[in-house]
Amino acid sequence: MLLVAARPEEEGAAFLGVERSASGRRWLARLTEDGARTALAMAQRHDLPDALARVLAARGVGVDEVPAHLNPTLRALMPRPEHLRDMSAAVARLADAIVDAEHVGIIGDYDVDGVSASVIVSEFVEQAGAPCTVHIPHRLGEGYGPSTQAVDSLKAAGASLLITLDCGAMAHEVLEYAAAQGFDTIVIDHHQMGTALPKALAVVNPNRPDDDSGLGHLCAAGLAFMLVAATARELAQRGHLARRQDVLRWLDLVALATVCDVMPLRGLNRAFVRQGLKVLGSRARIGLAALADAARAPRQPDAYTLGFVLGPRINAAGRIGHASDALALLKASSMHEAQKLAAKLEQMNRARQELEQTLLQVAAAQAQKLLDERGRGVIVVHGGEDWHPGVLGLVAARLKERFNLPAVALGLDPARGQLTGSARSVPGVDIGRAVARAVAAGVLAKGGGHAMAAGMALPPGQEAAAGVARLRDFLDAELAEELAAVPEFPHLKVDAVLTAGGATRALLEQLEQAGPFGAGNPAPVFAFAAHRLEWVDIVGEKHIRATLRDGSGNRLRAIAFRAVDTPLGETLLNAREGGAWHIAGRLQPDDYNGRNGVQLHITDIAPHG
Repeated sequence: MLLVAARPEEEGAAFLGVERSASGRRWLARLTEDGARTALAMAQRHDLPDALARVLAARGVGVDEVPAHLNPTLRALMPRPEHLRDMSAAVARLADAIVDAEHVGIIGDYDVDGVSASVIVSEFVEQAGAPCTVHIPHRLGEGYGPSTQAVDSLKAAGASLLITLDCGAMAHEVLEYAAAQGFDTIVIDHHQMGTALPKALAVVNPNRPDDDSGLGHLCAAGLAFMLVAATARELAQRGHLARRQDVLRWLDLVALATVCDVMPLRGLNRAFVRQGLKVLGSRARIGLAALADAARAPRQPDAYTLGFVLGPRINAAGRIGHASDALALLKASSMHEAQKLAAKLEQMNRARQELEQTLLQVAAAQAQKLLDERGRGVIVVHGGEDWHPGVLGLVAARLKERFNLPAVALGLDPARGQLTGSARSVPGVDIGRAVARAVAAGVLAKGGGHAMAAGMALPPGQEAAAGVARLRDFLDAELAEELAAVPEFPHLKVDAVLTAGGATRALLEQLEQAGPFGAGNPAPVFAFAAHRLEWVDIVGEKHIRATLRDGSGNRLRAIAFRAVDTPLGETLLNAREGGAWHIAGRLQPDDYNGRNGVQLHITDIAPHG
């Protein structure tokens, strides 16, 4: 049951009066006063628990939209693929190739999205009866996107239709070369691009300036799914297939890519992930089942499993090895083969973690020095050849999380004599747009991405420090207005107040109807006001377990992961000495040893009063 409303006394007031928590955050109500009125109407009309109604209203769901939101379906949410610019041309050309058994060549990106899209399209083509060859570039040897080397390799294999997946929208020179080699090209991409189109038969990109489909939130795997769904329909209409292919089998990969590429879990994306998790749970894809077992993932997968368990292991192949291993895993046809590849990816991921931590220590010190000298702005750090390009995006992400600012991490590419790297941004600061403008201004040799992430390369031959300083100054100026709105410490948005007695499994199951949660649909955060902490202790090496007790004596199990030696952990360990506390966190199932309960994943704490 809901204890008190999550409505502040006045607009912008600190939630429960918490101006500065143990982790340095100010608590705010996620729900506005107008939203609170919507939540009340929603609860009354649809007979919903107050907590669920507040969660829905805070995420922009209208009173009339509740039934459809709680039961999202592809049938209701997926538009006709032809709404995308050039999709009709792409479908017709791919269908022609399949009917004529033409050899199809694919160039995919080396991340989860690109590899997943490559599996979707290649499996579809092969199962429809045409030969297909997939080329995933080596991050160090080839770099991002199509290359003349890849084009030559596919031509030698006999391909005449080229499909680029999660890349290609800005590959003007290479696709010009491909056309000269006799290729028809279909580009499937979602990254920001200019008005000039590469030389291709079809450029399917909802973020191209003249596309009005409204599907710019889809990842490449989602677009690949729409391509194969439309092509399957076209082939069935032509009588090429005895029956229409079951394209829903690829939704596990669409869900994986959507979460790992941090696409907003709203509308069609949310339906993709909801349905994709069901496909993943069936363990029909041997490779993902083997990887889940190797990672000791829960048998019932959720969005966290996709983004933080399976995704990093698939990405590890492209980061410090070759993404062809990830491609082979996802296409594996025997459990023995899948288990060998899963074990290899598990080893790669451990190596990636060690490399990331080593580099992060140096990068964080460099970032802190920069902020001390220049004040708040875009963090741009750089290093030499030992700054492995495979982990630069992860380092940028960690810096972004630590300082709550956009961050860029650059390392030296000795073969090209230039700094290359990745950027990650905070909500409200469009780093992809800024990088595109830096390319146009000559500050960068190349670059691209989307609002929250981008890749880039500085012009070769220039002195590193001068190039980095120029980039930093450009980004600070370009993003000045957006940066001014970013708080020094991130706020903690709280959905409602609960009691230990009100945090039941039944409530959790009702809340899960509003999921899956992730980017664009944040997991609900609840505050437990004036609760006492019992049995606080360290478990494992880094975690802290506790029990919350409310004023009526009801208890709730809780855990704070990786909290040891952090301000949150120190406060929790001291809180066992007594007194009442405001504790915030996310509710999760507690099925350990056959329990059918709930536990709180603690994210923050503040003293009562």
